Formats: sequence, C-alpha cells, structure tokens
Amino acid sequence: MSSYEYYEFVAVDQPLDARRRSELRALSTRARITSTSFVNEYHWGSFRGDPHKMMERYFDAHLYLANWGTRILILRLPRAALGLTIAQRYCGGHNVAAWASGDHVLLYLSSQEEEEYWDEDGEHRLGGIVGLRTEIASGDLRPLYLAWLLSVQSGEIDDDETEPPVPANLATLSAAQRSMADFLRLDDDLLAVAAEASPYLVSDEPTDAEYTTWIEPLPGGDKDALLLQTLRNPTAARAALQRRFHSDRRPQPTPDPSSRTAGQLLTAAENRDSERRKAEQEREARKQKRRERITAEAREQRLQALRQEGDLAWQRVETRIATKKPTEYDAAITLLHDLRELAERDQTIRAFRQRVDELRTAHQRKPSLMERLTKADL
Repeated sequence: MSSYEYYEFVAVDQPLDARRRSELRALSTRARITSTSFVNEYHWGSFRGDPHKMMERYFDAHLYLANWGTRILILRLPRAALGLTIAQRYCGGHNVAAWASGDHVLLYLSSQEEEEYWDEDGEHRLGGIVGLRTEIASGDLRPLYLAWLLSVQSGEIDDDETEPPVPANLATLSAAQRSMADFLRLDDDLLAVAAEASPYLVSDEPTDAEYTTWIEPLPGGDKDALLLQTLRNPTAARAALQRRFHSDRRPQPTPDPSSRTAGQLLTAAENRDSERRKAEQEREARKQKRRERITAEAREQRLQALRQEGDLAWQRVETRIATKKPTEYDAAITLLHDLRELAERDQTIRAFRQRVDELRTAHQRKPSLMERLTKADL
C-alpha cells in the first residue's frame, strides 16, 4: 500500500507576510501556501520541515494525518488566553502535551492507531476543528478535558491518578469539540461515562444588556488596558474579554474531592461497552426470531397452497425439468423438497418416493438433474 501524509497549518491571529511565506517556501516547493495557510500532501518522500518549530514561529493550528494511523493536532494560543499551568494540568504526557514558546502556549494532541481501512484524507478537516482555539480562549475547558481523556485512553495516565476539574456540558459538545473527538478517535464510551459528572448549564448567547451590566463596574484602568490590547491584537483581546466575562458569569470548575480516577473511568467505559454490546445482541436475537417466524409463516402458507394443487404440483416439476435449464432444475428440486415435507406430514412418503423413482427413470439421461437429485437426497 502506498503511503499518504497530509500536513495543514493555519495562521489565525496574524497573517503571513511575504518574508515568512518565502521562508516557508524554502521548506517545500510543492506546498500550497497562502497568507493564512500551508498545505502539503505526500504519497512518497517526506516533509523537511519541523511542525513544532513551524507552529512556534508561524501558525496557530496544525493537523497531520497519515494512512498508517498517526493523527496529530497542535494548537497555539496566546499566554494571555491560556495559562501554561492550566494547560499542563490537562495535558501532561507524551501523546498529549503542553509547552510554552515566547508569548504562546502550545497544545500537542496525538492518536496512534493502526488503520484497518483507509478511505479518507485530511482535506478540510482542520477547518472544522480550529474553532477550539476561540473556545479555549473564552474559558471553555471542555477541549482540555477531552485531551486528558485521550491520555487516559492511550494508557499514559496511571490508573490511580484522579481526574482534573470536570467542565460543564461535556454531554453537549460543540461542533469543533465533536470534530476533535472524532479526529483523535476518542472512545465514545469513555466520553459518556466522563460526562456523567459534568453538570449541564444553559449557554445562551449573552445579550447586549448583559455585556453592558458586566462592563460598567470594571475599573477604569482595566478598561484602558483592554482598549489598548484591542488596538494591538483584536483577536487576542476579544478572546481575553470573553474568557473574563464567562469566568465572572460562570466560575470555572474546581477540583472535586470525590473525583474519579483514570482506572475507574476506564472500567466504567468497559462496562458500558459490554452492556451496550449485550443489548445489541439481545436486539439482534429478537430480530432474528422475528425473521424466522415470518419465514416459517410464509413457508407454511406456501405448503398449504401446494397441498391444494394436488397433481398440478408434480406437473409443474415436469414442466421445469423439460426446459433443461439449470435454474429451472434448481426450482424443481425446491418444489420436490416441499412435496416431500407434505408427504411426511400426511404419512404418504412411500408414494412420494415412488414418484421420485419414476422421475429419475424418465430423466436418467440428464446427468445435471441426476446430480442435483442425489445431492438433495431425492
């Protein structure tokens, strides 16, 4: 099987100027490079660039996909939008990690599983995931908790390690969060049992009046600093404002003394999977019984109609045999099976066997028919 690798990088907060695009072009002569993106596919060979360094210098989001099963997602956020301490509370391993570079914090999320079937590529996948940056910057910790669950799933977290604070609304992921979970192949059962401890909070879009009520009491110095930040970096300023607003409106989750351990979550997920499989097997068994009952009823109706035919049924056997066509031979054999069952019910099996013997004698020069009769024990 030929190899396939897909690299995509996106610049969100600051477009790439001509100098930076030129630097990126030196890494690949065939990549599609714009002021906001870098995309390349490989069916042979390999990429000369270092995605980690590219993310630290140029981009805000990166997606990598390979047909042997490796999937990687890297997000970069301003430190003002995501503190390293919080990031490392949820992302502290090899497959899921967080580190600081300059004024940014980077999140590295990876999934390593062999692909049994390969029928997709990476095109357009990052577009559905990149919105995670805005959600995290506004204070939504669900993407970080999903990252921690990924570490649990991959076995990087010790069974006795307790979970970090569980954010609200895990059972109702955003579109970007669902895309992230699907891309990184997060187990649905593990997510479902984790969501059992997540409260549901209505997240209506705030009104202008709610924003005004929140803004008015802010200290003048804070307002001046926010205005200055808006002029310098509107995207980061907006994220910081949203994060602060939502934090004041809905405090962030705090550690729960009754928090579950990674081992408990895995066990609960396994039990949920077993229960679901058992329920599916029971449903399938009920469906199978229903199909068998319908088949039996249909066969009974057919046999009763055949009984009413009398000798006409035997004439139909002769008519099909006379065609000398294999498919008609098969139909004749099926008809003879039904006639034998009727004979067994009516205790006329001797007469049935006599007619079959007469049939064999009459058509003994048809080897294909004789072979079918023998295989059918007729």
